[in-house]
Amino acid sequence: MNRATLMFGVLLALALPLSLLAGRVWLDPASTPNATIILAELRLPRAVLAMIVGGGLGAAGAAMQGYLRNPLADPGLFGIAPGAALGAVVALWFGYAASAWLLPLFALVGAGGAMALLAAIAGRTGGIALFTLAGLMVASLAGALTALAISMAPNAFAMSEIVLWLNGALTDRSWREVWIAAPLVTLGVVLLWRTGRSLDALTLGEPVARSLGIDTSKLLWLLILGIGLTVGASVAVAGIIGFVGLIVPHLVRPLTDRRPSQLIVPSALAGALLVLVADSVVRVLPLVTELRLGIALSLLGAPFFLCLLIRMRRGLA
Repeated sequence: MNRATLMFGVLLALALPLSLLAGRVWLDPASTPNATIILAELRLPRAVLAMIVGGGLGAAGAAMQGYLRNPLADPGLFGIAPGAALGAVVALWFGYAASAWLLPLFALVGAGGAMALLAAIAGRTGGIALFTLAGLMVASLAGALTALAISMAPNAFAMSEIVLWLNGALTDRSWREVWIAAPLVTLGVVLLWRTGRSLDALTLGEPVARSLGIDTSKLLWLLILGIGLTVGASVAVAGIIGFVGLIVPHLVRPLTDRRPSQLIVPSALAGALLVLVADSVVRVLPLVTELRLGIALSLLGAPFFLCLLIRMRRGLA
């Protein structure tokens, strides 16, 4: 256990009870009527789901940055989240979302398909420009098909459900969503964790990694499955929540030796902390309606991404 894992684990343990109490009306377990029911049926599943979603997205971002050797890599920026969203939108469009399991299944298929398409186009030896262009193409294609589904929605109710869901939120989530996402995200994080040593070897270059006995084809498919499971399950239960996978590896990296294997678990904890805190903040903001979590994190992530680009430009100057 490195110090980043310990630090973010402690911060997460401190943030969880505060999140359970936070809201438009702060809970006082001793005096609030029905406080136990509110905590057990409303606040606790929402907090647990926030940690599951954040943990999956954080681990996926760390693994993707390690594999692509690209500090700008993110499941959302490279089309994985839009691909998962497209799958889920198809389920909503055809009315399959009435089943608790079909919407996550469609989202998983969409995420895996987007990751496979990105790997097929960009390969394993391309530079930042190639990965960025390939990712933009995948994201643009998924976005265009999603927009097409919205414009051809069979009724206004379906259109409203799709648009609201795409903005990303944990509002009104229950234990059902937790039980859907938890096993899938956990399995995905375990698969990503297993790629750690292979990703370490890959930092030396693919020829060197092969000479060390790394099966790069197996590594690629482990990443496809791991990122597809984590991002697909997260999008299925919460909609698109972007920039988590981009932000947290950069927060964690200075606290480690910068090897990809040392980033995945701390990034999962940091992602869980980020989404939990962000969800708590949107609940207490004095707005007419609750700010959607996906919008809030995009407002945070876009300036962060811009700062990374400026720093990279200065480094190249």
